[in-house]
Amino acid sequence: MNRILLEPVDYAVLGVYLAFVVAIGVALKRFMRTSDDFLMTGRSMPAWVAGLAFLSANLGAQEVMGMAASGAKYGIATSHFYWVGAVPAMVFVGVFMMPFYYGSRARSVPEYLKLRFDEKTRGFNALTFAAMTIFSSGISLYAMGLLLASLLGWDFHASIALSALIVLAYIFLGGLASAIYNEVLQFFLIVAGFFPLVVLGLTDVGGWNGLTARLGEVATSQGFAAGAYTESWRHTASAAANPMGVEWFGLAMGLGFVLSFGYWCTDFLVVQRAMAARSMTAARRTPLIAAVPKMLFPFLVILPGMIALALTNDGGASGFRLPLKEDGSLNYDMTIPLMLGHYFPPGILGLGLTALMASFMSGMAGNVTAFNTVWTYDIYQSYIRSQASDRHYLWVGRFATVFGIAASVGAAFVATRFNNIMDFLQLVFAFVNAPLFATFLLGMFWKRATGHGAFAGLVAGTLAAAAHHGLSLPADALPGVKGGWFGVTARYASEMAQNFWTAIYAWTACFLVTVGVSIVTAAPREESLRGLVHSLTPRSADAGVPWFRRPGPLGAAIIVMAAVLNAFFW
Repeated sequence: MNRILLEPVDYAVLGVYLAFVVAIGVALKRFMRTSDDFLMTGRSMPAWVAGLAFLSANLGAQEVMGMAASGAKYGIATSHFYWVGAVPAMVFVGVFMMPFYYGSRARSVPEYLKLRFDEKTRGFNALTFAAMTIFSSGISLYAMGLLLASLLGWDFHASIALSALIVLAYIFLGGLASAIYNEVLQFFLIVAGFFPLVVLGLTDVGGWNGLTARLGEVATSQGFAAGAYTESWRHTASAAANPMGVEWFGLAMGLGFVLSFGYWCTDFLVVQRAMAARSMTAARRTPLIAAVPKMLFPFLVILPGMIALALTNDGGASGFRLPLKEDGSLNYDMTIPLMLGHYFPPGILGLGLTALMASFMSGMAGNVTAFNTVWTYDIYQSYIRSQASDRHYLWVGRFATVFGIAASVGAAFVATRFNNIMDFLQLVFAFVNAPLFATFLLGMFWKRATGHGAFAGLVAGTLAAAAHHGLSLPADALPGVKGGWFGVTARYASEMAQNFWTAIYAWTACFLVTVGVSIVTAAPREESLRGLVHSLTPRSADAGVPWFRRPGPLGAAIIVMAAVLNAFFW
């Protein structure tokens, strides 16, 4: 692999950014007087700040590098993670679910589960969510270590250690507020750093028409129709007709419903940003504000991957070629780093790398801040020491930050087993978020759902995910991290297709078991459900508020825009 050489000006740009993010933590440290300040920002953020943070918390290195890698591996079908697998769920959480989260004054998603169901349901979710944030943070850490090792020639282990220490510094000092302000900065850096990359890459391959023609050659060489990499829905009639290896039902149900709603509606990592808003109105608008730029991000992060595949297919004639892993497969995770080195001159290269580093910082910081909140409030305060002073919990939150980052280092090495970190991330979501969404759907919209039913459903959904993953494998994979622990009864065309069906089985098992157990156990008292269930919660009054500030009309407009994008790239 050709090493990318940085000039002094590139190091200067990176250095200024790193100094700035630590300075934000130092500046905010004096405001971290209570555990609520450190872990929840005291619910003081304006809607636009919370909205950009809501979006940017999902734009970590695993998103930016992973979606570019998926663009190279699967083509324009990766846009489904945005126009089908994000925007509808973001609208749903803003319009329907945020009133329960914010109105209940819960400090976390597990704490809402305690209020709606019972303590054991909260405890189970707290433990599984804490594990998920560690894996997700580890993926970000792996991505950053890979970046520094490949671009700068640094030792991979040293790169991981240095990256972890930088994130630890500004979160330990400034808590959630530091993470949120850095996420807003990250948003603008990604736009500034990646837009020139897309323009230069498209120009190099002859625009969209040239890219379509080149990827048509890639598709036909693999036995697909010519438009398999550039048409999003047309080739989903069967799993064998598209590079992602998934048919329309698995895509719509597995990604568009279970994984999408499971992530955006129940994952405390993103919900925490909306809960930090200064009012109910601001909290409901937070995911809707985030949905608008979210629709446009495929053009910034997926197109570079498609361009990289087209250039690689030319046999390196352009001077660019994706490297191979030890098993002979393309290393899709290197798409963005190598594209930056190929197209950007000194100075601009520093800006591009800074944008990538910013995405890593925010992605890891988002997971760590979610982890330290859940650990402090939902595990430590609930089960270890319930009557300590607030200052004690403030320091528990800080030490949880240290532990979370240390555990993330271990998870980073598990990610090395995948040639696309987005495949690994969606697998983690299938185990945790998929069954959890069934629990929330029933809990918020069916008042008969009980705590015993919710707990049994979550356990059943997690076990169903483990069973399906343990009995299936992607094509050409060996039993291990990618599945097949109990034997192989099903083979999928890709890791992503396997993930979608793992999520479907997990959600279905949780839904059915929760309903069944709830029916045979005592119904909860309605008085205890007010403000927690849709039918027992007063509606927000929007009279006199302009339509573009009301969640309902704003959400409908966003759905229409997403439908137009789906139709255009059909």
